[in-house]
Amino acid sequence: MIHITTKKFNALTTQELYNILQLRSEVFVVEQDCVYQDIDGKDQKALHIFGYKNDKIVAYTRIFKAGDYFKEASIGRVVVAQQERKFKYGYDIMKASINAIKTHYNDTIIRISAQVYLKQFYNNLGFIEDGEDYLEDGIPHINMLKS
Repeated sequence: MIHITTKKFNALTTQELYNILQLRSEVFVVEQDCVYQDIDGKDQKALHIFGYKNDKIVAYTRIFKAGDYFKEASIGRVVVAQQERKFKYGYDIMKASINAIKTHYNDTIIRISAQVYLKQFYNNLGFIEDGEDYLEDGIPHINMLKS
């Protein structure tokens, strides 16, 4: 079980920000062997959703209101520490993110740019494919929409 917290960028502690960036780098850069600019200037607009287990951040997303990233509200940087995936914390953090969009932005239409290999995971959460596959940072992605 994880404890999930939601914070604006300016409410994050230095340690929380460090731990979030470390987790994102650990998975997106090292594990997926993808060199890309993770620190993209968008974190300041986002709400940050993160899950703790034993005082360690093991799951994370960032959410945006409609118009800040896509025309619709959106969820991005969905990540779970490799050793914690067997507990299905991806579902916990995504459900919390979907609820946070409803609570903070009063919105239910959500767009994501999903890695293609995770389509079924997102389908299970009510997202459907919207368009063709495309490459983003060398990794196959697809737009998905939940309404």
